[in-house]
Amino acid sequence: MTEHTPGPLAELLGAARSAELPAVVLGLGGITDKAAFMERCARDLDLPNWFGRNWDALADSLSELPRGTLLVVRGWRDYATARPEEWAVAQDVLTESAGERLSVLLALEPAS
Repeated sequence: MTEHTPGPLAELLGAARSAELPAVVLGLGGITDKAAFMERCARDLDLPNWFGRNWDALADSLSELPRGTLLVVRGWRDYATARPEEWAVAQDVLTESAGERLSVLLALEPAS
């Protein structure tokens, strides 16, 4: 995790890790397009080398994360505002993955 995590979020992540549940933060601050979103996913989620940086590949890669992983998405408002259609697709991919393997939390943080 490269970004500073505020109090309640840090507590949530700490509790997950204390319970030996896998937890990861996807920090999207400053992301405003699909290419940057995919690169950030690859980096923050430590996706496999075969990750093709498209929606299908993201869904496939998310299925490789350990079952029960808590995925916290921070700083998503920039992307949602700049590219609402893309953000809708990203949410669909995350939601479908959440139903199968992950718990996804969109962090509601004050607008910057």
